[in-house]
Formats: sequence, C-alpha cells, structure tokens
Amino acid sequence: MRVVVDASNLRAGGGLTHLVQLLRAVDPRAHGVSSVQVWSGRKTLDRLSPAPWLTVRHDPALDGSLPQRAHWQARRLAEHVARDGDLLFVPGGASSTGARPRVVMCRNMLPFERDERRRYGLSLTHARLLALRAVQARSFARADGVIFLTEYARQAIRPLLGTEAPPSRVIAHGVDDRFRRPPRPPREVTRDRPLRVVMVSQLAPYKHPDTVVAAVRALVAEGLPVRLDLYGPAEVPAMARAVTESLRRYDPAGAVMAWHGPVSFDAIDRVYAEADVFVFASSCENMPNTLVEAMASGLAVVCSDRGPMPEVLGDAGVYFDPEDWRSLYAALRGLVHAATARAELATASYTRALGFTWSRCAAETWRFLREVNDPRGRGF
Repeated sequence: MRVVVDASNLRAGGGLTHLVQLLRAVDPRAHGVSSVQVWSGRKTLDRLSPAPWLTVRHDPALDGSLPQRAHWQARRLAEHVARDGDLLFVPGGASSTGARPRVVMCRNMLPFERDERRRYGLSLTHARLLALRAVQARSFARADGVIFLTEYARQAIRPLLGTEAPPSRVIAHGVDDRFRRPPRPPREVTRDRPLRVVMVSQLAPYKHPDTVVAAVRALVAEGLPVRLDLYGPAEVPAMARAVTESLRRYDPAGAVMAWHGPVSFDAIDRVYAEADVFVFASSCENMPNTLVEAMASGLAVVCSDRGPMPEVLGDAGVYFDPEDWRSLYAALRGLVHAATARAELATASYTRALGFTWSRCAAETWRFLREVNDPRGRGF
C-alpha cells in the first residue's frame, strides 16, 4: 500500500512532533505500507528524517497562507493521490479534497466544546473556532476512517457524524524518550528549599493560569514554602497582562512566582527536571501532551479533573477543579510537607507514562491505515 500524507497544515507543535515521530519510530513496511509521500511546506519537510521508503514533496503554495494551502488541497491534492498513492492520510484533521480512501485525525477539542468556546466571548477567535467546528465535523463525516487521540474525544465527537459514522480508532500520542526520568528520592521542603511547582502551558482562557497563581498565592500567604514557575506563550494578550499584573502585585520581586514566557521544545525536559510538582490546569484537551511529558519525567502531578485528563492520568495524580483556586490550593497544600505522598505519586505517574510510546503509536497508525485501505477489512 502506498500512503500519501497531506501535512500542509502541520507547521509546529504537537501535530509536527507526531508526524516526525510517526515516520521515525517504526518502519511502515513492516505493516504493509510500501511507500510514504509527504506534502508540506519547506520548514516541515526539513524536520523529517530521510528513509528509503519516504518521499517528500513541496509546492510553493504550501509555504503560503491558509487560503493558499486550502486552495492547493482542494484543487491539486487529489491528482497526486490518484497518481502516487492508494490512501490519503490527513493528520491535520481538515480535508477538502475528494481523494479516497481518506483517513483524518481529530486533534483539537476546543471547536467542539461549547462552554470552552464561550470563554473567548464575541471575538474573532470564537468565530474561527465555530468555522473550524463546521469544517472538521464535515471532514470527519466524509472520511473513510478517523483517528482520535483519546476515547473522551471519540465519544464527544461521534454523535456529530451521524448514523453512518466512519470507522474510528483511538491512538494516543507517545512521549519522547528524553523526557523519561525515573523519580528522584523525595526531599524535605524547607524555607530555603521550597516546593518547586511548575506549569507548562500557553496563557489561554481554558488553561486557567489565574487559578494556579491564586492557589499558590494563598499557600505563600499562609507561610508555606512554595515556588511557582510558569512557562509558555501568551495566546491571549489580555490574559498575559492579567497574569503579569497578578504576579507584580503579589510578588513584585519574583521571589516565589514568575512567568518565564515561551520555552523551546528542546528545553522543556530541563524545566521538568528542576521541579517537584507539575500542575496541569486545562479544562479542554484532546491529548494533553505536556501532562504525559511531566508524567514521564517522574513528577508528582496535580491535574484538572476535566476532559480526557482522568483517562490519561488514571489514579496516578491528585485532581482539582480548574475553575476553583481553593480546590487546587487544597490539593497542593496536602503535598507541601508530604514527601512520601509526592514520591508515591511520582512513581505512579512515571509508571503509567511507560505505556505512551511513539513505537506503539506509529505501529497502530500504520495498521489502521492498512485496514481502512483493505476492502476486505472494512468491518472493523
């Protein structure tokens, strides 16, 4: 089977990481895929490792704007698939081509969660999310197969696809081995060596950085030795200003709380290595990648109780309501001077993260693509 991959909308983040690892972790020929042809922009193609079965293809339109890429997808992609492939794989989710058979991936839950969209109010972002919902739901419904990253996402979206929903498979992402770090022995927390709490996330309404800042502020006001470090870009400038103002007001010297801005993917593992506790406060996710990274890094995890997070973390963490700082305050307070409890949580999360591997993800993906392509295997 020959697979053509439309990676025209994969330029950064988890989608690009997934593509790189998918093509690196497993030889697809072991799963009946004889060749893979990837179409994308130059920067994406430059990230892919050479392989005898891999061909990278470029069109100037794929370095252009979203309308230019969409026009190429609608007008040119089908002829490439007809000539060079037996199946089209669209890991970016949205597909406007008529090429068949076609497998798409669901990556983003934000367009499909009404209450989460409403956090953006009457804005261009809200309008864009509504448009994405329409485009992606149509793309999923017309596909011959859909890959979901979590069962939570599959159950939330399948009702939108009608009674003739295409076959689907839940295939979680893996985690890079450089994150895998067995838990350190527990240490005593003192005023000179405070509990180091870290949050790696963009500043966005559904990520709830304000909840995290308020909870840590209450712990510090109580005299508990805690330090908070926030890492990540500002998706919404107003939220960045609000968080910055809160930090300036409560800790002007940056002695116990700081926002460090964006951190490169190559440096995130060092951020985890310096922490004791990882806080994941998002209320909307498809596959919470930084959560799995922190689990693999051997950290005690305090996690939002929303979305797919309980599915991913299981009983290997402490949960809280991301919209209630008191809930997070209580969860963190119970860990400040509880070295044994932190160690047990770290071991549990590290062990659970062992199941999230790119080799498993790649093997399951190639198998599913082959099953969709095989006319005898359409029963699923």
